[in-house]
Amino acid sequence: MTKETTMQLHGIHHLTAVSADARGNHDFYTRVLGMRLVKKTVNQDDTSAYHLFYADGAASPGTDLTFFDWPVGRERRGTHAIVRTALRVAGAPTLEYWAARLAEHGVTQQPVREVDGRLQLDFEDPEGQRLTLLDDGGAGPFHPWARSTVPEAHQIRGLGPITLSVPDLAPSDAFLTQVMAMRPARRYAAADAAGVTVHVYEMGEGGPAAELHVRVEPGLPQAEPGAGGVHHVAFRVRDDEYDGWVERLQRLRIPSSGPVDRFYFRSLYTREPNGILYEIATDGPGFATDEPLEALGERLSLPPFLEPRRAAIERGLKPL
Repeated sequence: MTKETTMQLHGIHHLTAVSADARGNHDFYTRVLGMRLVKKTVNQDDTSAYHLFYADGAASPGTDLTFFDWPVGRERRGTHAIVRTALRVAGAPTLEYWAARLAEHGVTQQPVREVDGRLQLDFEDPEGQRLTLLDDGGAGPFHPWARSTVPEAHQIRGLGPITLSVPDLAPSDAFLTQVMAMRPARRYAAADAAGVTVHVYEMGEGGPAAELHVRVEPGLPQAEPGAGGVHHVAFRVRDDEYDGWVERLQRLRIPSSGPVDRFYFRSLYTREPNGILYEIATDGPGFATDEPLEALGERLSLPPFLEPRRAAIERGLKPL
């Protein structure tokens, strides 16, 4: 088991959001944003719904933006929720490229601006999913996708900071630092709302791929889930660290899902005190477990326990 003093999360693993339009969602994230569909599967707890995974060319952990396709209305925005997802790109010229590309496709966006010492471009997908393209300076590994609609120099490199909103920082701060072993790093004033302070927490080596940003907004109503909203955020652990995290939550008496095998990775779910769902997920075994890397996302993939139901599941899904 991993020693208590050395346990840490290593960054963002994936983020899962909600769409009510799988076909439109697929078109936007592959054609407009140029991301690769690396896994076309179903929600393992609700096989009537697609679970679509978009990532980099190598389907690397830390690059997955995923969606459950549910026939629901739009999210009602508010607090007690994940409110923005950053996608990392490299350099100011890349943000200029994206501003022009998004305008060409009629995408709602804000001007490029500096926030927390980094250049970023805020925009929304057709269902109101709040996204940010953030300049990470080109640091760290990058696995481009040769068939992307976006030139390699401007492709999305992976997930950046995830921003959530809470009405009261104290219980979230205690959970993040004492349970999730994150480090308070700094704070800054929100650029889009007067009087709102954003608190930054780091994991692992830190940097934009390993940060959680927490907005404190006591005056907002509680968010109601729906399309355009976020279901949960997952944090990375190495495969050999997973059992240690299961034992850690048990020892601290933190309610959790207990071990869950998602076939492509192992998961552990828990809610922080303000109600936001967190997942701890392993890097392995990965999306190439059941199909070749070069053919990821081209057919419906099902974990072994769902394979006997393939015909019925496929009949219930609309073609993308």
